[in-house]
Amino acid sequence: MAKIMVVDDSGVMRKNIRAILERAGHEVVGEAADGREVLQHYIFHTPDVVTMDISMPHLDGIEALRGLLKVFPEAKVVIVSAMGQKAQVLEAIKSGAKSYLVKPIEGPVLLGTIQKVLQADK
Repeated sequence: MAKIMVVDDSGVMRKNIRAILERAGHEVVGEAADGREVLQHYIFHTPDVVTMDISMPHLDGIEALRGLLKVFPEAKVVIVSAMGQKAQVLEAIKSGAKSYLVKPIEGPVLLGTIQKVLQADK
C-alpha cells in the first residue's frame, strides 16, 4: 500500500484521515500541522501522496503546494478543505494538486481519490 503524509492544522482531522488510511492498509509516514512543515516532512518521509488542507496558519495549503512542487515536481498532493468554492478548487488544480476533496471527508471517497492519484502515472 501507499506511504501517505497528512497535513492539516486540525489534530482531529489528521487523526480521522489517519484512521481511514490505516484501516485501508496505507501507512501514514508523517503528519504536519502547518504549511511551513510540509517540505521538511516530505524530504524526511518521501510519501507517495500528500493530503493537505488549504486553511492553515503561517503558510496556506496552496502556497505550501507550490513550494513543494518547486523542489519536488513529482509530488502528488490531494487538497482536502472545508472550502469548496469553484475559484479555490481551480486555484489548487492550477497550482499542481492532483485532486481536491471537500470536508467532511468520507472514507470511500478519500480512498478512491488516493487510488486514482497513485494509478495516474502507471
